[in-house]
Amino acid sequence: MIGVFARILKVLNSETDPAQIAAAVGLALLFGLTPLWTLHNAIVLLLVLFLRVNLSLFLLAWGFFTVLAFALDPVFDALGHAVLTAEALRPLWAAFSATDIGRLSDFNNTVVMGSLCVGLALLPVVWIATVHGVRHYRVHVLDWMRRRRVFQLVRASRLYTTYQSLRG
Repeated sequence: MIGVFARILKVLNSETDPAQIAAAVGLALLFGLTPLWTLHNAIVLLLVLFLRVNLSLFLLAWGFFTVLAFALDPVFDALGHAVLTAEALRPLWAAFSATDIGRLSDFNNTVVMGSLCVGLALLPVVWIATVHGVRHYRVHVLDWMRRRRVFQLVRASRLYTTYQSLRG
């Protein structure tokens, strides 16, 4: 657990652009909320590997969003059912499922559709919140922490020693 905290601190205190950190969290949101073996998750994984996102933060956020997804599965199922059975969208789903990509996408699964809709709706919110959160942390919280005596105690702890060894 200390190692995980140290990795988060390493990412937050690094020179990494907040947008790259937000991209890792946003892609982890899409990857974690939806079922693992889907076509769009393969695309998300390719984006993670080709874009400059922090892999350790992506994996940590993926774990968090996966646990969250299990709790929200009934909501995803209900939303996916509503989207897939909407009368206005039936011609779209019929045409899409007639294509090869449509059959591979597994979008006819209510949980996949509902979780993807929620993930896509939350993606801009999570990205913006992460960018602002990282900037706020770097400007205000980190400076405030360095001026406190608590920081001197933390610097003497095992957490800070682990953080320093990872920072290299």
